[in-house]
Amino acid sequence: MLKVGLTGGIGAGKSEVSRLLVEHGAVLIDADRIAREVVAPGTPGLAAVVEAFGEDVLTADGSLDRPRLGSIVFADPGRLAVLNSIVHPLVGARSRELEQAAAPDAVVVHDVPLLTENGLAPLYDLVIVVDASPETQLDRLVRLRGMTQEDARARMAAQATREQRRRIADIVIDNDVPLDTLHKRVAEVWEDLVRRAREDSAEQAPE
Repeated sequence: MLKVGLTGGIGAGKSEVSRLLVEHGAVLIDADRIAREVVAPGTPGLAAVVEAFGEDVLTADGSLDRPRLGSIVFADPGRLAVLNSIVHPLVGARSRELEQAAAPDAVVVHDVPLLTENGLAPLYDLVIVVDASPETQLDRLVRLRGMTQEDARARMAAQATREQRRRIADIVIDNDVPLDTLHKRVAEVWEDLVRRAREDSAEQAPE
C-alpha cells in the first residue's frame, strides 16, 4: 500500500485533483467529508462542539451551522485551535479505519486540507501539493464559491503559506493551468504513484 497525503490551499483545486486520481483508481480518504461525518447530528463530536461554542452554532434542525462556525473560528486562531482539538482526533481515527480496509496494493490518497498546518507529512509515504497562486485562489473563492473577498482572504490567511506547503511536497501539481493540462499532469503523477506502489509491494513481499 502506498499512502499519499494530498493537500493544497483553499481554492487551489485540490478537490478536482482528488477526483481525477479516483478516476485513475486511487482509494480516496477525504478528511473534509469525514470531518462532516464526525459532527453529524447525534454524534459525540457535535456534542463537544456545542459544549465549546454554544448552541448558536446549530441550525434549526439541530445540525451544525458550518458557515456560522466558520465565521467564528477563521477570525480567531484560538477558537480555531479549540475546534481542531475536537475534530482532528475523530477524523484521524476514522481515517485509519478506512485505510486498514483498503487492499494491500492500493494507492490510498488522504485528502487533507490542513496537512501542512498540522505537521502531518511524516504520516505518508509521500506528499502531493496542489499549487495555485493566491490571486487564483482568491478569484475562485469569490467567483465560484460566492465568498466575499474579506471572508476569502481570512480563510486563506488561516492556512499555511504557499511556500510552507511547497517545502513539504514530494510532488507539486501546478493548477494555474487549463483543465486539459491539469488532466495530463495528474495522469503522469498517477503512473508514478502506481510504480511506487508496485516497488513498495515488491519490497514487502516475503522471499
